[in-house]
Amino acid sequence: MLTGGEVAALVAAVVWAVLATFMCVALVKLIKLINAATAVVSEVGDRTPPLLEDVASTVERTNSSLERVEEITANVQATSEDVSTMTALTRSVVTGPLVRVASFTYAVRRVVGQRRALAVVRSRRRKENR
Repeated sequence: MLTGGEVAALVAAVVWAVLATFMCVALVKLIKLINAATAVVSEVGDRTPPLLEDVASTVERTNSSLERVEEITANVQATSEDVSTMTALTRSVVTGPLVRVASFTYAVRRVVGQRRALAVVRSRRRKENR
């Protein structure tokens, strides 16, 4: 038969063997995970330069488009200033004579109205005097 120390040593050996087996399984799974992560990082590294080139070309096209938009905006601003100047000039050229014509027309209408009123008064007086 086995003595108490031998049984304890046997139990310790079995526990050690089971623990070593679990550690080996965990180590194998960890190695598989590291290999998969390495593959993903390698694939990302292979795909990154073309993506960066695409981004760089997109930024260049965007910059050229923005430059064209800037030119268009400058032209629109210049055109807007020209239209504003022409509007002010037209207003000053047309408004002055229109005001004068309106004033003259008002004066003529007032004089004609006063003459009519005076003619009506004279005709009433003539009728009364007869």
